[in-house]
Amino acid sequence: MTPALSVEGISKAFNKYSRESQRLLAWLGFPSSSVERKWVLEDINFALRPGEAVGLIGLNGAGKSTLLKIITGTLKPTTGSVQINGRVSAILELGMGFHPDLTGRQNVYHVAGLMGYTQLQIDGFINDVHDFSEIGDYFEHPVRVYSSGMQARLAFAVATAQRPEILIVDEALSVGDAYFQHKSFDRIRQFTREGTTLLLVSHDKQAIQSICNRAILLQHGTIAMQGEPNAVMDYYNALLAAHQDQQIINNPEHSGALLSGTGQAAFSKVEMFDQNGQHIEIVDVGQSVTLRVDARIHEALPDLVLGFLIKDRYGQDVFGTNTRHLDQVCYDIKAESDMAWTFTFPANLGPGTYSITIALHGHAGHIESNYAWQERAVLFEVVNRSHSEFIGVSWLGAQLESRQHHD
Repeated sequence: MTPALSVEGISKAFNKYSRESQRLLAWLGFPSSSVERKWVLEDINFALRPGEAVGLIGLNGAGKSTLLKIITGTLKPTTGSVQINGRVSAILELGMGFHPDLTGRQNVYHVAGLMGYTQLQIDGFINDVHDFSEIGDYFEHPVRVYSSGMQARLAFAVATAQRPEILIVDEALSVGDAYFQHKSFDRIRQFTREGTTLLLVSHDKQAIQSICNRAILLQHGTIAMQGEPNAVMDYYNALLAAHQDQQIINNPEHSGALLSGTGQAAFSKVEMFDQNGQHIEIVDVGQSVTLRVDARIHEALPDLVLGFLIKDRYGQDVFGTNTRHLDQVCYDIKAESDMAWTFTFPANLGPGTYSITIALHGHAGHIESNYAWQERAVLFEVVNRSHSEFIGVSWLGAQLESRQHHD
């Protein structure tokens, strides 16, 4: 099958000139050997199959924006090539292509024209753009008076006015309100179901895991990992505090869990029990369970927070809390101390399989001080033995009352 998008050997370097004369000579075709080169992308290779949804993630400065600009043709690579089969719609920057003095309507004709649509085609969908963006009378006002959310609405509505073969979406949607984000992602899901190839750049792991069937992680301008979204996001989470001296390992003794942290603390045991203190792996809907976490503190710490996060089988967050939220932070922890915590809660979850991630970090959060982090520390299954049938990832115990009135 011919790829919808193929990136082959892409590298990008930017020249750093110490004098303007060096820049001028380079423009004239006489580059100086003393010019410093900074490589922001090195040997990037991947392909997207038709209809595939791929998430592109990475820390700030990893090279994501540069790569997108190369793919969409607004920036030339130093080496390598990009092959595209199909019409591309891209939302790279907020309001990209909008003229501030033109109205929303005029900008639709302007931007859609740059995308290759004829005036007749734009005439056919401009009302749909107006309706989808939901900016009302502002459609006839200059874009310079728009809020960032209104610009995001209009930009997305134009880019998705007709279903493209390839859709590229950067973080532009993150500035929109929650309602429009849901509306936009519903349209993206609809497009992918209908065969659109999607490249989604986002720090929102919920979006990556719920929409994409593959993820690519960029780190320092290279592909650090690519594969199933949950596994890639686990590795990405472990990189969030990369300024610390951390280790990232896969430990087969912990159910294949991804472990990371500075090593100043380590988990010694994580278990889940029922009300009778019996170890359990199968839980009834609504059943009271206790999560016990034991840890060894190797170095003296000024403060310590333990948190846990329940995820569904798609890797999406279901519930999480920590000892800071519960106002039970530990302070002045001595080196070589053993500690234990227990959380008790009702498993008001829908039937299915779940995992629990645990983390030990400082009061400021895991990005500043990630002592120990373990994905999939506990795996368990929820079954419905004692409640009426329901749908979803949570049980709310809804009560029903109905009445009938006669005239």
